[in-house]
Amino acid sequence: MADEERNEAEAPLFLSSVAEVARLLHLDHATGVPGDRRARHLAHAVRKPLLDRAGLPEEFFAPLMAAAVHDPDPSFCRWFVEPALYAFGRRQVMTALLNYLRTGTDAERAGA
Repeated sequence: MADEERNEAEAPLFLSSVAEVARLLHLDHATGVPGDRRARHLAHAVRKPLLDRAGLPEEFFAPLMAAAVHDPDPSFCRWFVEPALYAFGRRQVMTALLNYLRTGTDAERAGA
């Protein structure tokens, strides 16, 4: 799958994942941002609050991992993996990524 095709296919999934993380953080930074830039804008908005927290409730885990796997730009996926590592530990994060590799769609396997 070409990079452009993956980016287009992953954009809605990435937006919904990042929007869920922002909702859990009680952030509403995407109002007025055009749709094509909304996901990256939210990703920037959640980055610092995620790293500033000492721990995260379990409800953050699935959206963080989904955002990491569906991020159309792989150079930014660590914005979601690092907070998950700090909050939930290496074993839980690696298990989730391996699960995406084993059972995920082609796009999820590429993102994992």
